[in-house]
Amino acid sequence: MPEHRWRLAWLAGAVLVLPAWSTAAAPPLPPAHVLAAPVEPPALDMPVQGLLAESLRDTYADQRSGGARVHEALDLMAPRGTPVLAVDDGVITKLFLSQPGGITIYQFDPSRRFAYYYAHLDGYAAGLAQGQAVRRGQLLGYVGSTGNANPAAPHLHFGIFRLDAEQRWWTGVPINPFPYLRGTHKTPAAP
Repeated sequence: MPEHRWRLAWLAGAVLVLPAWSTAAAPPLPPAHVLAAPVEPPALDMPVQGLLAESLRDTYADQRSGGARVHEALDLMAPRGTPVLAVDDGVITKLFLSQPGGITIYQFDPSRRFAYYYAHLDGYAAGLAQGQAVRRGQLLGYVGSTGNANPAAPHLHFGIFRLDAEQRWWTGVPINPFPYLRGTHKTPAAP
C-alpha cells in the first residue's frame, strides 16, 4: 500500500474512534424515558432576597429593542447589592460576562432539564465557581445593572430555559418564570 493511502486509512480509523473517546468524560444524562417525559420546572424560591411574590410583575412577553424581540425573562427590581439567591438546588454551569447580560450565572437544576439564568449582577458571591453544587437559597451574587441594563434601575434579569438532551444552555427553550416564582403554576395530575 502506498504511503499516502496508509496514512489516509489510519486517519479515517482515528476519526471513527475519536467521537466515542471525546464523549467519555461528559456528565451522565438522565435515562431516555426521563428526558422524553413532559416536565415542568418545580416551584422555585424567590431569587432576590426580601422580594415578595405578590410584588412581581410579569415582564416575560414585554417587547425589547423597539419590538425586535420579546423579553423572555422577568426583571426583578431591587436596590444594588441586594443578595441574589439560588432558586433551586443544582450546579453552576457557567459564569459568564456578556455585552447584553453583563455579569451572569447559568445554573442547571438537579435533573439537568432546566437552566436558570441570573443576569445584570453587580458581582458574584465569594468563591462561586463553575461546576459548584449549590443549594436552594444559597447566595450566588448581588443585584446590579451590568451589561445593557439601565444604571439607574438595578435589577435581576431572571430566566428559565428547558434544556434538550445535549444540555446546551445557549439553545434552551425559554419558559415564563412568573407562575413558578408566584407559586401559581399547577402541575397537571397524572392520568
